[in-house]
Amino acid sequence: MTRSNDAAPQLKRVLGLGGAMTFGLAYMIPLTVFTTLGIANVMTDGNLVAAYAITLVAMAFTAVSYATMVRRHPVAGSAYTFSRRTFGGHVGFLAGWALLLDYLLLPMVTYLVIGIYLNAAFPAIPMWVFFVAALVLVTILNIIGIRLLAGVNVALLALQVVFIGVFLVMVVGGISGTSMPSLAEVFLNDRANLVAILSGSALLCFSFLGFDAVSTLAEETKAPERTLPRAIILVTVLGGLLFMLLSAASNLVFPDYTTYSSPDSASLDVMAAAGGELLSAFFTAAYVAGCFASVMASQATVSRILFAMGRDRMLPRRLFAFVHPRFRTPAGATAAVAVVSLVGLALDLMTLSSLISFGALVAFSMVNLSVIKHHLVDERRRGARAILLYGVLPGIGFLLTAWLWTSLSGSALAVGLIWVGVGVVILAVMTRGFRQPPPQIDVDKAETAGIRVEEPEVSVAK
Repeated sequence: MTRSNDAAPQLKRVLGLGGAMTFGLAYMIPLTVFTTLGIANVMTDGNLVAAYAITLVAMAFTAVSYATMVRRHPVAGSAYTFSRRTFGGHVGFLAGWALLLDYLLLPMVTYLVIGIYLNAAFPAIPMWVFFVAALVLVTILNIIGIRLLAGVNVALLALQVVFIGVFLVMVVGGISGTSMPSLAEVFLNDRANLVAILSGSALLCFSFLGFDAVSTLAEETKAPERTLPRAIILVTVLGGLLFMLLSAASNLVFPDYTTYSSPDSASLDVMAAAGGELLSAFFTAAYVAGCFASVMASQATVSRILFAMGRDRMLPRRLFAFVHPRFRTPAGATAAVAVVSLVGLALDLMTLSSLISFGALVAFSMVNLSVIKHHLVDERRRGARAILLYGVLPGIGFLLTAWLWTSLSGSALAVGLIWVGVGVVILAVMTRGFRQPPPQIDVDKAETAGIRVEEPEVSVAK
């Protein structure tokens, strides 16, 4: 894409409700339930379905807030844009800074998942070999500027749907003729502990990342003010119900969570119990393929954000604003993301997932508060309907997300708060002690005059 003085081209509005929902479900990736299945099951003493139900309730209230704000601001930028336009530049900057933690960690956790599952399939090769090999390959492809095929979202979603169908059929076959626990026991067993379940629910916010990505389709959707809010809510609810269904099926076919070979790769134990080596191989192939597509997009996305921040001198310009002279891609920022991702070799999946959930819950909390301030304070909406829609519902959403936020592990809270503290210091320096307006992080613009930067295709896995 090259800058031109001509009028900006308009995108064609072709997506209806079905198309927007397909995009949202693909971005959430249904198979993400298996990323933290073992960890969350152990954490909740086998009450994974109940933990997902609590998370779904919290996310449903937050999805209503996203739907409310996207009606008012049908543009990209998500929580950052909503916070900046509602609370001003300083709060918006910090909301964007918290989201940046997610962007930086998503490639890291995906490389780690690739390493874990390929090592489980090929135990003779160390996990770190797969981690580094995937990182080098994806970094090179991003610098060269290779784009994913336009149909990758639909193709990978279809592959996951086929796998889920096969998995559920094999689960039914595997448990037929056996003594079945009651639905109440599947949902909540006799070892249930509220604190443990809430900790699991906080971790599982990771699974819902991406439901708000539907808002980025504003310029390609018919009647976006009506279509996008409905799509956001439906994607959140359908995704959550699917996560609960897959969790219940997994616990039915492999009920003893204490015998996982490893919590990180517990899904392979579940697949082996449901369908043997064939299903395990199918799962590994489908999941790792989705992870590769995901990390291509997530590394490219965060590289563009870091490039924009380097261009605006919010980060060292020489490194982060460096554009490859031949491929015209943000090579400096891409390489920086790769180096940071190597830290994943020293961390575990639970820590990374918790840190990502920290950033997500901060963003979700800010969106709920944005609804209250924009409608009840700024616009002075009154009446029973306004109080319900713009006060009670987002208020409940905020309380639920704050509750889950405080249920994260101590280490995740500590690292997350340190990250926010660093953002406060940077903001204070840039604004001369908060006396000047902060610079705007433009997450959509990834080019300067005469410089073309390859834009990544949005992909579908975590």
